[in-house]
Amino acid sequence: MFYMQAPEVAQLEVWSPMPAHFRRLERSDWADANRGGAPVDSFLEGPVFDRSGNLYVTDIPWGRVFRISPDREWALVTEYDGEPNGMRFLDDGRLLITDYKNGLMALDVASGEITPYLARRNSERFKGVNDLIFDARGNLYFTDQGQSGLHDPTGRLYRLRHDGQLDCLLDNVPSPNGVALSPDGKVLYLAVTRGNCVWRVPLMADGSVSKVSQFFTSYGPSGPDGLAVDREGNLLVCNPGLGYVWLLNHRAEPVMVWRSPQGMSTTNLAFGGEDGRTMFCTESVSGTVLTARVPHPGLAYHRR
Repeated sequence: MFYMQAPEVAQLEVWSPMPAHFRRLERSDWADANRGGAPVDSFLEGPVFDRSGNLYVTDIPWGRVFRISPDREWALVTEYDGEPNGMRFLDDGRLLITDYKNGLMALDVASGEITPYLARRNSERFKGVNDLIFDARGNLYFTDQGQSGLHDPTGRLYRLRHDGQLDCLLDNVPSPNGVALSPDGKVLYLAVTRGNCVWRVPLMADGSVSKVSQFFTSYGPSGPDGLAVDREGNLLVCNPGLGYVWLLNHRAEPVMVWRSPQGMSTTNLAFGGEDGRTMFCTESVSGTVLTARVPHPGLAYHRR
């Protein structure tokens, strides 16, 4: 009989909490829909580093993007009428944002100016876009989650090709969330939050997807959220509701699990540090960035 070895367990450490003067404990449209109307002072997401080592994060309910310096100093980059979530750099001066209210938005990080990038598909609004990633050819993959779930498995996975063509690759996902690509770019991993699992999506040479399967199954009140891949091809999975970050090998076996020291909403992560072996994770409910050392450097993400 085969017994899977128990994963190594470690604890995340607090790297930087949001300063008190940026917290806004009030009701918001986002909190009314997602937190039963309870006041929420922030909800951090979308961590991404620039080339200078600054960490950018979003604050969904208040439409804000912050920059955190290597010295852990917070600065407000922009505040606007939106609900920003995932982010990736288009180039050194612009961030591409998945905005639940507005679609894909571009942010000039120097001026704070926000402009539409892709607001609609064939004049139809998205359900509520969530996360995104570029491949080596400049194609953008992004999720359109909205309020989909097991009761309404109609969430979508899109690919925006570098020439502007928009393809809907999946339209039957119960809550598509985080996305990550394998080192060779042939497989996309898709967090399915309300299905409490991660799907494996083979990307075919003709641009289609085929034989999509369930790669990893979690448990608890909320399923996988943000994803990332390291240089060895291991998958890191943020699991809010548990307060975990899983490290899975190529067989989806948990090799390590990091636990949050405060709050249970570990939502997304990015690799940083000089050697790329430091993980930074947003714990959204407490408004904190957590950190831990990881076994392997993160896979470098592509820009457009």
